[in-house]
Amino acid sequence: MIEQDYLAWPFFDDSHRTLAREFNAWAADHLPDVAQPTDVDQACRSLVAQLGEGGWLRYAVAKAFGGARDVIDVRSLCLLRENLARRSGLADFAFAMQGLGSGAISLAGSEALKQKYLPKVAAGRLIAAFALSEPDAGSDVGAIATSARRDGAHYVINGEKTWISNGGIADFYCVFARTGEAPGSRGISAFVVDADRPGLEIAERIDTMAPHPLATLRFTDCRVPAENLLGQAGAGFKTAMQTLDIFRTSVAAAAVGFARHALHEALSRSVSRRMFGHTLADFQLTQAALADMATGIDSSALLTYRAAWTRDCLKTQATREVAMAKMVATESAQQVIDKAVQLFGGLGVKSGMAVERLYRDIRALRIYEGATEVQKLIIGREILKDVQPVQGGL
Repeated sequence: MIEQDYLAWPFFDDSHRTLAREFNAWAADHLPDVAQPTDVDQACRSLVAQLGEGGWLRYAVAKAFGGARDVIDVRSLCLLRENLARRSGLADFAFAMQGLGSGAISLAGSEALKQKYLPKVAAGRLIAAFALSEPDAGSDVGAIATSARRDGAHYVINGEKTWISNGGIADFYCVFARTGEAPGSRGISAFVVDADRPGLEIAERIDTMAPHPLATLRFTDCRVPAENLLGQAGAGFKTAMQTLDIFRTSVAAAAVGFARHALHEALSRSVSRRMFGHTLADFQLTQAALADMATGIDSSALLTYRAAWTRDCLKTQATREVAMAKMVATESAQQVIDKAVQLFGGLGVKSGMAVERLYRDIRALRIYEGATEVQKLIIGREILKDVQPVQGGL
């Protein structure tokens, strides 16, 4: 199942190849492919602890705070997420949220906040969450209505956040709220809010087609120490976008992992399923479907690791490359998994089958951390940046 030929690509160095080999050896013993657990919260807590004990969460923070590398390496994040997603959607989620949930601290936190939270995130002893979305502010971050008012040595937060991954099990939340320095996105700040803070409650737990801890948070006069402000007041939007820029590429990698698993299942089914005196693989329509799947996966992987390499090695935000990778990988994975379900026939929609789980796992990736439609807008904006109008036609 674990195809590793792509590790020879020039996007990687020997440390990445070693990481992939060592992780897959560990995962074979610690992350068996199992059905959806009955207690998702407890399973997620257990996975965070396991990933911490195995040393893999160290790749989500910088070396100075318990991490594995001097700075967060996007190629390492992507390799881990791809190989986690091949085995378990929930394990991939548990890993990803440790990085995304603490990313704002890594980028903008004071030395004291970094020392307080990041080593425990890396060790799997604290569970992190990223609280940006609201009922009326998803893709439009500038529409955030949750407010944070300065009151002496504290900020007082009021409002709601929803679709918050790890909501209900997180030990702390990186919360984005309007402090009013300027209109729109320029008046948003970021804060670390511990889960046990008075005034913070779980208003609703949200069930989804691929279950994981998810909730709506309600803040009612929640007092947060002013030193929990991340960076400068009014700079929260920039921090949020920088965090997403780092971790969005890894969403594409997870999609590649789901797609690789689906192709593996489809290949196994094709060579073993007999019909009309032949195997399914003997039919040209099956071969064409498999060809489309394999080509889509390679295209997605190339875009994903190009984006990761661009960020790591060229030290740029790679906004266009990241958006292309996220869009193509998630959309392609949906198509690959749909073809796998089709090749399985009736068994493909039977609850508990691997391709059925993958069908549910992939759907959210086309929405979260920037829906496909938003990625198209980003790509279009980026390619138009340097275009000058032509005078007088061609």
